[in-house]
Amino acid sequence: MSDNPSANVGPGRPKDLAKRQAILEAAKNLFLSNGYASTSMDAVAAEAGVSKLTVYSHFNDKETLFTAAVVAKCEEQLPTLIYELTPNASVESVLLNIARGFHQLINSDESVNLHRLIMTLGNQDPKLSQMFIEAGPERVLQGMERLLRRINELGTLHIDKPRNAAEHFFCMLKGGANFRLLYGCGEPLRGAAAEEHVQEVVALFIRAYRP
Repeated sequence: MSDNPSANVGPGRPKDLAKRQAILEAAKNLFLSNGYASTSMDAVAAEAGVSKLTVYSHFNDKETLFTAAVVAKCEEQLPTLIYELTPNASVESVLLNIARGFHQLINSDESVNLHRLIMTLGNQDPKLSQMFIEAGPERVLQGMERLLRRINELGTLHIDKPRNAAEHFFCMLKGGANFRLLYGCGEPLRGAAAEEHVQEVVALFIRAYRP
């Protein structure tokens, strides 16, 4: 068996790509509904409609599959290219696009359920929490950190600590509404209220780091 989970998946093999996607979707559903410990590779295979061997040909073990499922969820809302500056796009528009995607991601049912799952299981298995942090939040932070470092180099904003600034940006976007939502005593901001919140956060961020 290859050490590379994607070794048997090539761009010229659409059936393999379709099976991989089905496995990821099945894994996300089962991890969220049954928890990490209670989700087996056999169950994922049955849910995806593929053989257990096919699951292992794409993902070496359950940890790899869990990590890939978290990454896939994040990329649904925050694809890698969203962090890039383009010649015709203003910094404000780039930050707004990131803010909208992130806000939608963290308030989605899947994201909320996943966070609650990690909060529940984290004390029992700290390794699981670390896997989640590295696969999801850390990747988001690293992408934002690279973008903010580039913005600082261009002189558009003065950001001498891009990592800290990235954390401030996403923490402001979460706000009190997401905190209450995670604890089951509130509703996510939607529609005009969500857009107003996103625009306010971006405006505050730009004002704080304007040269």
